[in-house]
Amino acid sequence: MGPHTPLLVLFLLSLPKSLQGQQHHLVEYMERRLAALEERLAQCQDQSSRHAAELRDFKNKMLPLLEAAEKERETLRSEADSIAGRVDRLEREVDYLETQNPVPPCIEVDEKAAGGPGTKAKGRRNEKYDLVTECSHTISQVKSMKILKRFGSSAGMWTKDPLGPSEKIFVLDGTQNDTAYVFPRLRDFTLSTAARKASRVRLPFPWVGTGQLVYGGFLYYARRPPGGPGGGEDRGDMLQLIKFHLANRTVVDSSVFPAEGLIPPYGLSKDTYIDLAADEEGLWAVYATQDDDRHLCLAKLDPQTLDTEQQWDTTCPRENAEAAFVICGALYVVYNTRPASRARVQCSFDASGALTPEQAAHPYFPRRYGAHASLRYNPRERQLYAWDDGYQIVYKLDMKRKEEEV
Repeated sequence: MGPHTPLLVLFLLSLPKSLQGQQHHLVEYMERRLAALEERLAQCQDQSSRHAAELRDFKNKMLPLLEAAEKERETLRSEADSIAGRVDRLEREVDYLETQNPVPPCIEVDEKAAGGPGTKAKGRRNEKYDLVTECSHTISQVKSMKILKRFGSSAGMWTKDPLGPSEKIFVLDGTQNDTAYVFPRLRDFTLSTAARKASRVRLPFPWVGTGQLVYGGFLYYARRPPGGPGGGEDRGDMLQLIKFHLANRTVVDSSVFPAEGLIPPYGLSKDTYIDLAADEEGLWAVYATQDDDRHLCLAKLDPQTLDTEQQWDTTCPRENAEAAFVICGALYVVYNTRPASRARVQCSFDASGALTPEQAAHPYFPRRYGAHASLRYNPRERQLYAWDDGYQIVYKLDMKRKEEEV
């Protein structure tokens, strides 16, 4: 009999005698049920004790493994830091060696500009450019890099208006699109909810490539007009320049770019046929034609009328070129490799002749993600706005004065 039997007996004795006999079977049933419950409770206690012991054993076995894993993680972290330090030192040594052994200057440019023997001018251009400002500096090195965020596709363009009083940020995503994003300021663009802060400007014609430019309150961009001669989606034989008023959202002017047989100027950027640039001197265009499919051409544009004022043939190669920018009338071309590596300014051409190829610096850009789809120089801030594989980057530049020609 179980421990609760006395209580049941007392309870039954208190009942009338006529009911005591009928409750006898009930007592036996309740005792059996209570005994079964007590047995199951004991089994649960045994299982709980066994599980607790197994858990303690597992914990004792895992603690040494966790300690070993933590030590291994610290070792790997230390090795990774050491490797990163060695890579940084190697890059500094490479930069130093490059300064001691600079890239051979573009001698061909000097010979043609000087009209040396055996050379022949390429017709209608290559006159010396007369500076309209007192600009006399050139790039010395890329001082620092700041990655703002990742926005949009792998190719695009973002910039500020170098002549505008506002701090607006203009973003044109993709190589063929008709909607520009305008952010009130840089801080709004860096937010995770940036798209909500932006206003959208619908353009009357889609742009081609990533050569767009915001300058003096206008958006300048290239479009492929319908029914161009020889046309073709890949040849880009004819392109039209559009001057779009950003405030009024109207086309102010347009002009067919006066060059036949346009081809992409950058070997690593197949979608861009005209790359527009701005510097202290005004508006420029970088392009290439089938007449000389190995080298870049440079043109000075009138920002009011889109007329081409002067043109130059340079010997900066198209092969492995990824982007370019203009500072004080000098073109700086950035090169890379098809498997993206460290980009470098490797060729320069000064339309004014104040900076010779021997005097020009050829700095490296810091390590990044891929290749530049666009570079926009801001002469007021002296920094570059870069689009690199969907990442928006700001490069601060160190400048030096151009040396006087001997």
